[in-house]
Amino acid sequence: MTVQSGRRERKKAATRQKIADTALRLFLDRGYEAVGIREIAAEADVAVTTLFSHFASKEALVFEQDADFEHRLAQAVSGRAPDEPLMPALRREIHAMVRHCTADGAAPLWRMIDGSAPLREYEGAMRLRHAESLATAIAADPGLSRTPTACRTIARFVVDAHALAREAADPEAAVDEIFGMIEAAWEATGP
Repeated sequence: MTVQSGRRERKKAATRQKIADTALRLFLDRGYEAVGIREIAAEADVAVTTLFSHFASKEALVFEQDADFEHRLAQAVSGRAPDEPLMPALRREIHAMVRHCTADGAAPLWRMIDGSAPLREYEGAMRLRHAESLATAIAADPGLSRTPTACRTIARFVVDAHALAREAADPEAAVDEIFGMIEAAWEATGP
């Protein structure tokens, strides 16, 4: 049974990735607004219902790693070593996420996002959701003892650090500069 469910999960993941890759290729070739859901499904050789079983919306196709990034942020809090301070763990994760989003070949994707009002709106909502998830993880850690407002504020700063650093001329240096400010704010909220 385990082998079958493992195979089934791999097949589902492969189908999801095929749909996302197809959508991204079409979007980059012809423009986000010029490509429809039915066209993506046909090109990926899946039914529209299959596409929607993997992605809730057309915008979600562009941000296909959304759930993974959200999980990684929460995991940076809950999965860190018991004696590791929070800020280095979050800084490390934001560095990794920024490296991913500024890798070779990523610029056309970000130009497409920046040029599309629906994609910018989706990204904004996604960032708020990521910040709420991160705030929940921070608040749940009994060793951190901060107010809910402090947890939400720091979480928003961390999530915004990703977007700000991604747009900077030197993304790595920007993460470090921004985290200097975030760490000062975190210390100011301490018990």
